[in-house]
Amino acid sequence: MGHHVLKPAPPLDALVERLWDWDMPAAGHHYERVLPTPGASLIINLHENETRVYSDDTARRCVRAPAAIIGGPCLRSQIIDTAEQVRVMGVVFRPGGAHALTGEDHGVLAEHDIGLEDLFGGAARQLRERLLHTPDPTQRLAVLEHWLRARIHTPSLDPAVRHALSFLHRQPQVARIAALVRDTGLSEYRFGRLFRRQVGMGPKRYARLMRFRAVVDEAHSLASVDWSQVAADNGYSDQAHLVHEFRDFAGMTPSAFMAARGPYANHLPLD
Repeated sequence: MGHHVLKPAPPLDALVERLWDWDMPAAGHHYERVLPTPGASLIINLHENETRVYSDDTARRCVRAPAAIIGGPCLRSQIIDTAEQVRVMGVVFRPGGAHALTGEDHGVLAEHDIGLEDLFGGAARQLRERLLHTPDPTQRLAVLEHWLRARIHTPSLDPAVRHALSFLHRQPQVARIAALVRDTGLSEYRFGRLFRRQVGMGPKRYARLMRFRAVVDEAHSLASVDWSQVAADNGYSDQAHLVHEFRDFAGMTPSAFMAARGPYANHLPLD
């Protein structure tokens, strides 16, 4: 039992950030809020025959999906059911990585999760069956990595998109998007359409998400945070601007994030 992480070797590492295996007792809380990240995810539930997400309101309406799904990047936080998060595996793709695996428009993956069997048929079903019958987590990760290597295509990103992602990773500034577009030699419309297809969101939202992620990663490890200073350091116009972005991406205020945080920056325990 435990949490195991595998960082793939080249060339898969250009498209996949990490593979993970989680085999742990059920959490003491029912729900968790999962914060958005810039890459898509592949989830394979080895404990139940479905995955579940819930609406972000008091009704907690449940949306059920197959046990193995691929989707994202999520543009806002999601609420998941910890009862199913007992024995589960996953793949965290780099921006554009899922497009290299599925060939799907990333915008479609961002709108809703897609069953892995809908994309790969019997090969996806056989993968989950093999993982179910592989008791060792290191071996499970090796099986999943081999399956990905046989199906993913490199390179996948258009050079203009790759250049923009590299720049926005270093400097996630919305104000620089126009200059980025000019550098590509493409029209704003063509570049935006290409970026959304391969990344799953427009370049401006991607820059905003990367800036939000930088704040989350900084704040998670601190005992207390001067939010006005954090806002200024990360290019927000003021603290109110930062609060607005937190509400949009995380569904909560920065102070609520600090109160709810647990051992993992992306997973916030709920009732």
